[in-house]
Amino acid sequence: MCRHLAYLGPPVALHDLLFGAPHALAQQARCPRHQTSGRTNPDGWGVGWYVPGRDEPERHRTVVPIWDDDAFELQARDLRSGAVLAAARLASPGATIDVAGNAPFVADGWLFSLNGIVYGFAEGVGDQLRAAASARRRGAICSDADSEVLFALLLDRLDDGEPPDAALAGVVHDVLAITTGRLNLLLTDDRQVVGTRVGNSLFARDGIVVSEPLDDAPGWVEVPDESMLRLTETGMEVQRL
Repeated sequence: MCRHLAYLGPPVALHDLLFGAPHALAQQARCPRHQTSGRTNPDGWGVGWYVPGRDEPERHRTVVPIWDDDAFELQARDLRSGAVLAAARLASPGATIDVAGNAPFVADGWLFSLNGIVYGFAEGVGDQLRAAASARRRGAICSDADSEVLFALLLDRLDDGEPPDAALAGVVHDVLAITTGRLNLLLTDDRQVVGTRVGNSLFARDGIVVSEPLDDAPGWVEVPDESMLRLTETGMEVQRL
């Protein structure tokens, strides 16, 4: 399973979230403490971050493991943002190891990631889910990753005017209606983070939502399983799915 992270708050150096903290994303991708499947997340990674005045977020993706991405680690010391989403990948069985399949996925100002798996995706479930997407969103899918198909379904719901939390819940319910899986989803823009916890670990503190705490300091809250969170400038709300 992947490890992922979202941040919303005052601008911070990307390096602090991704590499600098005691159990930053680079460390938990290599030595996870709460991962339920797989020992590491070696199949590349990605990060998206928002820059004031730009409609779309900046993004970096690579098939290099995050702990070996020395060039971006150096660059990240000079990059600051108040809204960030990053994910280190352990590809689902059968998925191609290609940068196109790495989160975060981006469209219409949104960043999206999945920490989990859609069971049976390569055995027909993926075809069912793709068929449920609109022609526009289905045509924009560039990889064979289950996460990108879920993003297409989510974008359809957003296009129809659903609020982000209802759209995320709808996608989870659509998937679980035909199969099982672990469905920790994160969706963000520069104003909010919305996420689900279904089957994998998720923690929050001080504007950070992450698969595993970044340090051993107090204050981390474990998000309950089968729940949804919404993080804004005014705080965080958690409710049952």
